[in-house]
Amino acid sequence: MNRLTTEKRAQILGMMVEGVSLRSISRLTGASKNTIAKLLVDAGLAFAAYQDKTLRGLTCKRVQVDEIWSFIGAKEKNVPQAQKGLGRGDVWCWTALDADTKLMVSWLVGGRDAEYATAFIQDVSDRVANRIQLTSDGHGAYLRAVENVFGVDVDYAQLVKIYGAAPEGQRRYSPAECIGAKPTPVRGKPDPKHISTSYVERANLSIRMGLRRYTRLTNAFSKKFENHVHGLAIYFMYYNFVRIHQTLRTTPAQAAGVTGKLWELEDLVRVIDDHENSN
Repeated sequence: MNRLTTEKRAQILGMMVEGVSLRSISRLTGASKNTIAKLLVDAGLAFAAYQDKTLRGLTCKRVQVDEIWSFIGAKEKNVPQAQKGLGRGDVWCWTALDADTKLMVSWLVGGRDAEYATAFIQDVSDRVANRIQLTSDGHGAYLRAVENVFGVDVDYAQLVKIYGAAPEGQRRYSPAECIGAKPTPVRGKPDPKHISTSYVERANLSIRMGLRRYTRLTNAFSKKFENHVHGLAIYFMYYNFVRIHQTLRTTPAQAAGVTGKLWELEDLVRVIDDHENSN
C-alpha cells in the first residue's frame, strides 16, 4: 500500500488545524479523501494518547474551565426520535486552560450534565501536582463536581454572567448581550483578582475559528462522533506543541515545561509513527 510521505502528512495536518475541510484538502494536495480520513483517525488516536500520558504532574496555579457547543449530524432538536442516543445531536467540549502558560490541560467531549462535569474535573485534578485556583462559569454541574473531586483542597470561584436581551433584529444569530459578571467565591480562598474565565473563553473562540467542524451556519459539522473527537485531539496537539502563542512568544507546552523545544509539524507525524509502532 502506498504511504504518504512525512512532508505530505505534515502538510495535511497543518491544513486540518487551519480550518480547511477534508474535501478541500483532497483537492489541494491530491491525496484521496479516504487517505485523509484515515490520517485523521490515526493522528487523533496518537495525539490523544500522547497528551494523556504527557500532560501529567503539571504545576499550574490558576486553571479556567469552560464548555464549547457543537453538534454531530444534526442539532438536538432536529434528531429523529429513532436516532436518539445514537451519537447524534448536541455535543459539548469541556476545556481546562492554564491561565499563565495557556496550556490546554484537559478536555472532554460529551454531554453537559453532572456525570460529564465530574469526569472532567476528575481528569483536571489527576493532571495537576499542587493546589490550584479554579474558575468556572455559573454552570451548576461544576458545584457538585468540584466538591466531590477536590473537597477542600482547591480555591474555587464561579464567574456568574448576567445577560440581557439579544440585539433587536438579530435574535436568531446573535447571543444575548452580557451586561455584567458577578465573581462568586465558592470554596477555599480564591484571589478576587484572578476570578476570570477570559483566557479559556478566548481559547474556545480560537477552536471555533480554527477548527472547521465548529464553523457556524455551514454543513461542515461533524457527521461522526469519533471523528469529532479525533479532530479536537489534533487541534489541541497543534495548539499545545506547535503554534506559538503571540503573548508568550513560545508554545504553551514550552511555557509549561512539558517540552524543551519548539515542535514542527513533522514532529507531530513522528508521534503518529511512534504510536503505530508501539501497538
